[in-house]
Amino acid sequence: MTVTETAFAAIDFESAGLRPGGTEVPVQIGIAPMLGVQISPGEFFGSFLATDQEITWSAQKVHGITREDLTAAPGLNDLWPQIKDLLAGRWLIAHGAATEKRFLRAFPFHGFGPWVDTLKLSRAAWPAQESFALGDLIVALDLEGELRGLHPGFRWHDALSDAVASLVLLRRIIAETGIAEEENAILLRANDSHSYRLKRKSDGATGTSRPTNPG
Repeated sequence: MTVTETAFAAIDFESAGLRPGGTEVPVQIGIAPMLGVQISPGEFFGSFLATDQEITWSAQKVHGITREDLTAAPGLNDLWPQIKDLLAGRWLIAHGAATEKRFLRAFPFHGFGPWVDTLKLSRAAWPAQESFALGDLIVALDLEGELRGLHPGFRWHDALSDAVASLVLLRRIIAETGIAEEENAILLRANDSHSYRLKRKSDGATGTSRPTNPG
């Protein structure tokens, strides 16, 4: 199956933050599906998640989620039917997938995947980029306008917004590396930059393509 024939779903969680001796728990989930390179905003899904754990001050400073936001929110397990429908049969996308993998362990033996990490893909596609943080890449690639067009309520560190950002970043990687008609397994070989037929830029770079960081 080629990359453009593959069904994807980007997923992101925001957490309550980690307290000493505690376990990190999710307080928000966002899922954004894509078929090949076609994104359908009507299928986007986002929800706050109930938890008994207090949100740390440092976490709240990042994502702005408060205890009041979680009032009457469903628990992660309550959303299992919707999560299963959105993720089953799709390749999962995340920018640095460790957190998302960890929180999905709430559903043992779920079988979701394989996982495509846009952090690893970005490093393979643009090895000269100074920062591989999701926000920095979106700015360097001038993708924020596209994000706001797909998700008008876009804001950083909102789970759905960050999921959409990962999806848009994957779509740009596919376009710039020319792998749309390659077997989809190429997305799992992110550490092998020779797997990518990267376009040469007018700055004379050979074998790599690099976004220009504005300013």
